Amino acid sequence: MRRILSAFILSSLCAAVGAAESSNELAQNVLPEVTKWRRDFHQHPELSNRETRTSKIVADELKKLGYNVRSGIAHTGVTGVLKGGKPGRKLAIRADMDALPVTEQVDLPFASKATGEYLGKSVGVMHACGHDAHTAMLLGIAEAFAKMKNDLPGEVMLVFQPAEEGVPPGETGGAPGMVRDGVFKDFKPDAVFGMHVVSAYNVGVVALRPAGAMASSDTFRMTVHGKQSHGAVPWKGIDPIVTAAEIVTSAQTIVSRQLDINKAPAVVTFGTFNGGSRFNIVPDSADLAGTIRTFDEGMRKQVIASLTNIAEHVAAANGATVDVKMPQSDEERNPVNYNDPALTARVRASLEKALGKEHVIEAERWTASEDFPHLAIGAKAPSVYFFVGTTPAGQDAAAAPANHSPKFFVDEGALPVGMSAMLQASLDFLAGT
Repeated sequence: MRRILSAFILSSLCAAVGAAESSNELAQNVLPEVTKWRRDFHQHPELSNRETRTSKIVADELKKLGYNVRSGIAHTGVTGVLKGGKPGRKLAIRADMDALPVTEQVDLPFASKATGEYLGKSVGVMHACGHDAHTAMLLGIAEAFAKMKNDLPGEVMLVFQPAEEGVPPGETGGAPGMVRDGVFKDFKPDAVFGMHVVSAYNVGVVALRPAGAMASSDTFRMTVHGKQSHGAVPWKGIDPIVTAAEIVTSAQTIVSRQLDINKAPAVVTFGTFNGGSRFNIVPDSADLAGTIRTFDEGMRKQVIASLTNIAEHVAAANGATVDVKMPQSDEERNPVNYNDPALTARVRASLEKALGKEHVIEAERWTASEDFPHLAIGAKAPSVYFFVGTTPAGQDAAAAPANHSPKFFVDEGALPVGMSAMLQASLDFLAGT
């Protein structure tokens, strides 16, 4: 009886916006506007915590659609709440808005020519991770919900988040910032949904997996302190560059020799190495920074302890010292992106209903990370996060430029696929199926 009632409710929802429109039809109806928004956002990208133009467009569009809008959350975040005409569940859906300090190398009529300032340097700015598509698709979903408002059960909150790519040094924000600013103070969702476009799959393919879908991430920083001297007489100093290089080399044994990788994958990456100002001077110090990616909390703690131990002992062996800085709170790191298994099974059924079983696959674990889990943790609600393919059909997705590449490309055929998938999953959840 419950399934029959839920099916009736969902049928009524579709009928409210026309002759029993499917999620695919709903997506196609808003596609022209979504495509226009996506191209505009792509041509005018903004860095983390600087999404002022994007957030204004989002807020203005939500207000036109009748949403209860709140702006300025964690600097530039925006939420829109729509209360349906029937009782039901509450659902939050998130899209991120920020771009990356990357100079675009894709030949598009709406390619980004934007520049910005990052770490004190002028840089090109590009939506190299597809957040332009996320924002545009969620605006399209907002329009679809608004059209069926009278027959919509429950309430939806659409969360447009800044700074997913990480806040600038000395600033706060992102998903932790939105939680801290009370994004869920007056809206307690029963679930939180999110999606991400990726080049690893072809257009038409949607992927998800239960439990740990994306790794946790911890950013570490090190400063190796030596003693400055002339490059001609290094024995009169203590070389922090040689010491730092040895730390980088020795740290490679953590994953290869110390972790039980039968349990789960792990990655330790040094992304920056800076030291010295002149070719013939041994400097006083050298700076290192990188990330730790894990799926298991015990392995995470082991990596942090081992990396700190290696750095301190290698430094001591060279007569140097080192300051190691790890995240001091949960807000400074990204937890594992965990998909609630029971909810994931229900969402998968919805995706298969919208797209066909052959287009929904189980995603591989991805060692990239996301700050999306902070929203689910802040809401104290189960969450599901899935991936939408962007590589054109017929092309080898494995060889496509990855997210964060200056050549990252979104085939716009992904837009209706992502919207249809999210609309079906959302309507089924709100209807209780």
